[in-house]
Amino acid sequence: MTTFLVVGESLVDVVVPSDGSPRHDAVGGSCLNVAVGLARLDVPTTLVTLLGDDALGRLCADFVRASGVTLSEGSVVPGRTTSTATAHLDEQHSATYDFDLVWDLPAQELPDDLLGIHVGSLGASLQPGRAAVVDLVRRAVEDDVFVSYDPNIRPAFLDDREAAWADVVEIARLARLVKLSDEDLRLLRPDTPEEDVCRELLSGTDTELVILTRGAEGAVAFTDGATLPVPAPPTDLVDSVGAGDSFMAATLAMLCDWGVVADGEGAVRALDDDRVRLLVRGAATAAAVTCSRRGANPPTRQDLPTTWPAG
Repeated sequence: MTTFLVVGESLVDVVVPSDGSPRHDAVGGSCLNVAVGLARLDVPTTLVTLLGDDALGRLCADFVRASGVTLSEGSVVPGRTTSTATAHLDEQHSATYDFDLVWDLPAQELPDDLLGIHVGSLGASLQPGRAAVVDLVRRAVEDDVFVSYDPNIRPAFLDDREAAWADVVEIARLARLVKLSDEDLRLLRPDTPEEDVCRELLSGTDTELVILTRGAEGAVAFTDGATLPVPAPPTDLVDSVGAGDSFMAATLAMLCDWGVVADGEGAVRALDDDRVRLLVRGAATAAAVTCSRRGANPPTRQDLPTTWPAG
């Protein structure tokens, strides 16, 4: 059984601390992180990605499977080199990335038992794979499958701001849930107030909820009738690598727990303000756990408070 299909890039993060301590390698990629985060929160998940049949590819595949994620057939391609990202941590433990990455998408049919599909980051922006991702999302919408999207813009791949924004809008209009960060908006729409941009996305054809994450300042949820700020929980910050992906995975896991993903069109929009605040608070709690340890390491349910998502 596959409840969620996550489609996008996998790579190996080479993390370079600012204090001169030794670098370390870790399996990563935004969509891989979301898939692992979902599986660790007990959501049956399949990852559609692109890996080489090299040592780094085996490292990624072994990690994904050990985390409980099913790796889609065709995701390991003979003769390919597995992608890498070098993450440079600044004194505030925030990461900037340099990538060595190629993205394409293996042929993919939607599973009959599929309830949701998540796309985002480089997997939803980098050609030639982007075109196949958009096609897959359109097919999911036709089948009334829940779609979520996190643009997770990478500055190293941002050549044309207007074209990149048009790409974001194309997918956002197909997604019931859009999650993005204040950094995304600074890169794409620096001269437009954040709320105006989020309201613009919320006016999309299928979009029912937009969540804007703002790092240590928390997050803001935008519904048709309300703007709902939620503060970030306290955490002992180690680094922020993968925090947004953990936020995304936890959001989707809660929506699965509540039956929202399975309930079809309109179910997200039907959530009242208190439930939306709970959703954002629970996601922020998961992200805080990731921030408290090194690298993109999303929590299991056992890592979260027993009252989660309420506490």
